[in-house]
Amino acid sequence: MIKREVNYVSTKNEQGIHSEQDPPIIKYVVIIGLFGGLLWSLVGFGFTFLNFMDVSPRFILTSWFDSKWINKVLGMFISVIIYCCLSILFALLYYGVMRKIKSIFGGIIFGTLLWLLLFGLLSPMFSDLPSFAQMNFNTGFSSFCLLLLYGVFVGVSVSYEYQELQLQKKRQQSQSNARF
Repeated sequence: MIKREVNYVSTKNEQGIHSEQDPPIIKYVVIIGLFGGLLWSLVGFGFTFLNFMDVSPRFILTSWFDSKWINKVLGMFISVIIYCCLSILFALLYYGVMRKIKSIFGGIIFGTLLWLLLFGLLSPMFSDLPSFAQMNFNTGFSSFCLLLLYGVFVGVSVSYEYQELQLQKKRQQSQSNARF
């Protein structure tokens, strides 16, 4: 486990009153989202390569564009970049809504909601993404597991960072109270 020291910066605002600024937890959430998108989109490509899923993560491009470059390395690279950007947004969403959940169940709920959102509501937007009725069991189960693991990764990581920040605040507050 990496031990990280969190320092608060004491500044004066315009009225001359001292205030403490929180450390940049949003920076950590963005990094979690970036690496979550990178890791789990590559795992999705691995699932497609191993024939666990019939749907390639490239569906995000192939549904909108019809070019030969999409099925090459460039298409994979651009797809991963898109998933990283979307993942940052999802991590920020998780931070905004569910950061106080201390258990793994927040991530499980988050991943399940993402899967339902993708295959339930957004499948008409993507022509290469099958609906529930068209999906075979392997694709449905593998994609569900993939998004479940993604949700757990983001959920546990974001909640951990939030809990660590709260713990550091309590420690610093108790240390400053002990000085007086």
